[in-house]
Amino acid sequence: MNESQLLSLAVSAAEKASREILTVYYSDDFQVEAKGDKSPLTRADKRAHDVIAEALSTTGYPVLSEEGRNIPFEERKNWSYFWIVDPLDGTKEFIKRNDEFTVNIALIHGDKPVLGVVAVPVTGDVYFASAGHGATLRRQGTDVSLPRRGPVDLSAPGLRVVASRSHMSPSTENFINRLKDATLVSAGSSLKFMLVAEGKADVYPRFGPTMEWDTAAAHIIVNEVGLKVYRDGEIAELRYNKDNLLNPDFVVR
Repeated sequence: MNESQLLSLAVSAAEKASREILTVYYSDDFQVEAKGDKSPLTRADKRAHDVIAEALSTTGYPVLSEEGRNIPFEERKNWSYFWIVDPLDGTKEFIKRNDEFTVNIALIHGDKPVLGVVAVPVTGDVYFASAGHGATLRRQGTDVSLPRRGPVDLSAPGLRVVASRSHMSPSTENFINRLKDATLVSAGSSLKFMLVAEGKADVYPRFGPTMEWDTAAAHIIVNEVGLKVYRDGEIAELRYNKDNLLNPDFVVR
C-alpha cells in the first residue's frame, strides 16, 4: 500500500471504531474494569481495539496498542514501520459521559509519526494528516484542509492555553503565569491537540504523564499545520518507540 492508501485505511478503521464505541456509549453496559495501573478499561476500549487491529493487520505492519499485548523493546527496536494506537483515548471522559474522548491511530517510521488520525466519536469529526501533505478535518462529511501557520510567539499577549481548570499542576500554573494575559481553554483526551491544530487554542503545555499512543496521531497533525511538539525546555520534538513508552513533559506550539 502507498501512503495515501494507508491513510485512507486508518481513517476508515477509526470511523469503524467510533461506531463500536458509540454502541457501548449509548448503552447501560460499560463493563468497567481496572487495569494493572488502576486506570479504567471498558467494553468500548476492547471493541475498538479489535476493529482497528483487524483493519491494520492487512498492511503487514506490527501494531502497538494500549489495549494490545505488552511488546518488549527487544522486539520493537528492529521495527522500521509500525502502527501505534489508542483505541479509546479518554476512557475516564467516556465513563463520565462528557463526550470528550477520541480514537488515535498513527503510523511511525523510525522514531517519528508519518501519518495520523484522530476521530471524535460523538461529533463524528475526523482529523487526519500525513507527512508533507497537510492536515485535514472531516466534518459532517466534508473534508477541509486545516490552514498552516507559524510557530507561536510565547511573548505575545492573550495566548489561549489548553489546560485543565480542575486539575491544574504547579508546573502548568508556572508556565501560564509567565505568559501575558493568557486565557484557558479546556478539553479532554487528544482533543487538546486538536484545539491547537484547528486554531481554537495557541499552545498546549503538558506537565504530567502521557504515553506514546496518547500523542503520536495528534503529533503529526499539529506538525502538518506548522507547529511542533517540543520536549519541555528543549528544541527537539517527542520521539517514539523508546525503550520506555512514557513521554517526557512537552509543549505544543
